This record gives sequence, structure tokens and C-alpha cells, in this order.
Amino acid sequence: MTATKAQAESYLATKVLTASPAELRLMLLDGAIKFARQGRDALAAKDYEGMFKGFTRTREILVELSTTMRRDVGDPTLVERTQALYTFMMTRLLDASHDKDVAPADEVIKLIEYDRETWALLMDQLASEQRPGSDQPQPNAQAKSYTPFTAHG
Repeated sequence: MTATKAQAESYLATKVLTASPAELRLMLLDGAIKFARQGRDALAAKDYEGMFKGFTRTREILVELSTTMRRDVGDPTLVERTQALYTFMMTRLLDASHDKDVAPADEVIKLIEYDRETWALLMDQLASEQRPGSDQPQPNAQAKSYTPFTAHG
């Protein structure tokens, strides 16, 4: 392993170990986007092994996101709907693989990007509400700690 690769892996390990659950979820979404794009691009190039690797890693991340949601916090309906969305995305990746069609993969990428964008906006909003001197109204403690999405169930 090269020194640069070792440094990058060390940095990533430190980043993961020191990240909050919300930051870990964002990192998982970034990974899902990256691997879905890799799989999609490999499919377009008729590199079916690359497609398989990219889509498999994306599905693994979607399973992780789905199974680590906490039903005991917040609205269980939100959790169920989000899990159903992740199941739909996994199915669409299988459709793309089976049909050798990039359109379902493009659909999944757009959905994950939207999920990531929404999550990043929520993180920004919560961070601004928690800053001292913020002109945003301070939510109660229960609302501040609410997130059914964790990286560790």
C-alpha cells in the first residue's frame, strides 16, 4: 500500500470514528451516490463486473441506512416510508442490472442525491438553531435530539 493511500485510509478511519450519527448518515449517503454512479457508468460501458461491484456496494449502504433507523424516536411512519423508499431503490438497482438499462440507476442516483441534500439542509438548520445567539427560535430539548436516523441502531 502506498503512503498516500495509507494516509487517506487513516484519515477516513479517524473521520468515521469521530463523526456524529448525523454526520455518519451523510457519509453513507455520499458513499451510496459514489458507488451508484460507478455502477451506472460501468453499466453504460458494458463493464458488468464494475456495475455489479458498484450496485452491490450501493445496496449494502441502503441496507445499512434502512436497518439502523430508530423506530422508538419520532414518527414511526417516517421510518417506514423511508425504509420503503430504500427498498424501492434497491429494487430499481436490480432492475438496472437485470435489464442492462441505465435509466433505473439514474432514477436511484437522483433519489439518493435528494435524500442527501435534504439531510444536509436539516443538519445545517439544526446546527444554526443550536448556536448561541442564533436568531432562530430554540426548539425544546426533545425536538433537538430527535432523529430516527442513526448510523448505529
